[in-house]
Parts: sequence; structure tokens; C-alpha cells
Amino acid sequence: MKIDCVKEKLGQALGKAEKIAGRNLALPVLSCLLLEAKGQSLVIKATNLDLGIEITLGAKINEEGTAAVSAQILSSFIGGVHTNKNISLSLVDGNLSVSTDKNKTIIKTVAFDDFPLIPVIDNEKKVTIQSEVLIKGIKAVWYSSAVTSMKPELSSVYIYEDGDYLVFAATDSFRLAEKRIHIKKSVGFPPTLIPFKNAAEIVRVFEDVKEDIEILFSKTQISLSADGVRLVSRVIDGTFPDYKQIIPKEFKTEVVVLKQDIINANKLANIFSDSFNQMNIKADPEAKIFYVKTKNADIGENLNHIDAAVTGESVDVNFNYKYIVDCLQSIETDSLSLNFNGLSKPMIMKPIGDQSFIYLVMPMNR
Repeated sequence: MKIDCVKEKLGQALGKAEKIAGRNLALPVLSCLLLEAKGQSLVIKATNLDLGIEITLGAKINEEGTAAVSAQILSSFIGGVHTNKNISLSLVDGNLSVSTDKNKTIIKTVAFDDFPLIPVIDNEKKVTIQSEVLIKGIKAVWYSSAVTSMKPELSSVYIYEDGDYLVFAATDSFRLAEKRIHIKKSVGFPPTLIPFKNAAEIVRVFEDVKEDIEILFSKTQISLSADGVRLVSRVIDGTFPDYKQIIPKEFKTEVVVLKQDIINANKLANIFSDSFNQMNIKADPEAKIFYVKTKNADIGENLNHIDAAVTGESVDVNFNYKYIVDCLQSIETDSLSLNFNGLSKPMIMKPIGDQSFIYLVMPMNR
């Protein structure tokens, strides 16, 4: 192997691939990047067996070859090199030589024979979608997924079509987020459950991509390709909960408040909340009050009155304030509504004037 690469493009590719490389003591090659120089391209591969990535870069290939090197070491080194000139990679005595105009480094390689293949999905089902739609949808909901894998369908982001909308949903059974994004026409996106960790990697890898993403589906995997990057993820074989039946259609209490005021209140809640992250919300339309309160026996307490328009019945209920914080990134309007149906019923949060996002939070027991 003997190649020359543009430093900036190589660094970006290594940064994307390095975080996907696995940590597996039984199969050390998973912690490596596989570099394949062939034709007029350098192909960089990484996998953790649950998720695989393949990035193709244009490069000057003086001599073809293959090498497996530590993902962390190679990515960190290239990221720390300061040069505006090309970087040369070559195999010297079986190890990888990395040369710049001011530096020459040798990085130990490992045997690459056991490096797993990145699966190629046959064209069973293919759709093309704007990258902005996919990334925006996943980012709006993925934080609501369960972090444990006891119920895999809850540790996922659910994506499906509903008429002229692509719908993204996630729930851990304590809260639920749904984002509906209008698409010009049906693209035939089949109902798909993507593991939430892999969904987060999809966002990281494709967030800066401007072109459309081509998506291929099989029964067990999904493949996303754009801008020289191909990412293959496992999909979950399961049934997402029929969540629409738990979303209330009517409410007894509505509070309309500025998003920034809720953000500020939650910053204070972070200081005084207890080990359960408990925050008390009280709204009383007759007294014209709306406040949030947090209390910690070891620190103190905070009562924060917030300007708001309150209608309906009075309400006094507790929530995990971190659940409320999580969804605020998905609300793009200046104002939002908090809707209640009593003590044991969920609260619904929605942007004012925007029907594309809805967030449901279950109350905490006192």
C-alpha cells in the first residue's frame, strides 16, 4: 500500500469511522479501521457487529494494499497533525507509515483476515429521502428511547409513513415523543425500528450531508448511503406500541408559556432537585399562578413563578424535570403549551402553532 490523501478529508472520514469501531477483547480487530487502497479510492471500514460503516475517499493510489490499524490511534494522530499538504500512507515492514511534510510516524498494524464483512443489502426495497428530513426526525425523538435492551422495541426509534408524512416516534414507557415531517409524496418507507444507539450514529455520520440519502431495507438490516458513506445498521424485529391510543384528545388544564422561561426554570431545578429529579408543577387559573418547585433535603428548595396564560382547572403534579428538559430541543417555536388531565394522567407538551411535534410525560408518584 502506498497512497496520498487530502488531510482534511481523511481526518473527517476517520472521525466518522473511529466512533463506530468496536471494543471486543475476543476479537481485537474490531477496534481497528480497515484501510483498503484500490483503483482510485481509499475505502475506510469500521464495525462493532451491530453497526458498520464504509467510507470511500478519492486518493492517489501508487500501490494497492490493505491494512488494519487501531481506530483510536490513527484518528487521534491525523486529527492532531497540522498541515495543509497531503498525507502519505504506506506499509513499511508490515506496519503503517504515516508521513507529512513535517512528520513521519509508524503505527503498528494487526492481521486483517478476521475483519468482518460490512453487509451489502440486495435491492429488496429502496427509498430516497432528503437527509434533512431523516436527521431532523431522528433528533426530535431519539432521546425518548429506553436505554436498556430488555424490551428492544422500546430501545429504538420507530419510523413509518402516514399519508404525506414521515413519522418518527420513540418511548421508554415513561415519556413519548412523536415528530411528523411533511414529504412531497410517499417514498414507500416501510415501518422500521432502528436501535436508538445506531439512530444516534446515523445523525452523527450524516448530519453534515446535504444530498439525498439512499436507503435499502432487508428483514434484518437497513443501509444508508450518501456522499461516499455507506452505513449499515441492524433493525429490531418487534412491534412498536400502539401509542396513539394513549394520547389524550381533550384536556382539563392548559398552560401557555415561553419556551425560554421553561428553560430558565429547569436550570434552577437542576440545582435544587432531589435524587429522583423531582419537580413540582402547580397551575391555578383563578389565582393566576404558575410555578415550578424543587426541593432537596440536603441543599434547600426553590420556588419559581413563571408568567403564563393558564386556563381550565387547577393542577398540582410532579414530574422528572430531566424529561422536560430533553424535549425542549425539539420545540422550535418561542411558546409552548403544557396540557393536563389531572394528577395521574400524562402531561402533553406541544409547540404553539406547530402541529408536527408532540411530547407526552407521565407524572411521578409523590
